[in-house]
Amino acid sequence: MDIHELTAAVVRAKAATYVGGGEKVAPCRPGAHDLSWADGEWRYLDSYFGGTDFLGQEVLWRGLEPVWAMSYYGYIKRPDLIDGTRAGETIKAALTAMYGEGRFLGGFDWQGPHGRYVDRSEGNAGWFKGREVILVEGIEAYALDYFGGFVKP
Repeated sequence: MDIHELTAAVVRAKAATYVGGGEKVAPCRPGAHDLSWADGEWRYLDSYFGGTDFLGQEVLWRGLEPVWAMSYYGYIKRPDLIDGTRAGETIKAALTAMYGEGRFLGGFDWQGPHGRYVDRSEGNAGWFKGREVILVEGIEAYALDYFGGFVKP
């Protein structure tokens, strides 16, 4: 599979779901929050548990075959500096800007009204790991660790 085609599909899916207020579907697991997207042969599901502290997994299918997945865990480290609402607003605005560049990985730094969003990762859509943080007054108030890549039979 072409890495550029995969990256483009992942960016479209991510932009249309959490960031874009996408379609919430019945959860596939009790207590989960599921967001779904489909476009032609592509289908995507982001399924997560929690709110201010949360754990989830995203999967992208081409036809009936899962081809890519990502897992993540995010949490508020300093509730005295940021809450879930302000962290969510910051993340959505920063990711909208990043996805607008046609990517979801790589160094990204964005300043918003509730703090500075910083994302650092290594690898490409085929294999990657990274961390996003929100700094408030230079202090890491929120963090999310993620990893993923190709799913092969």
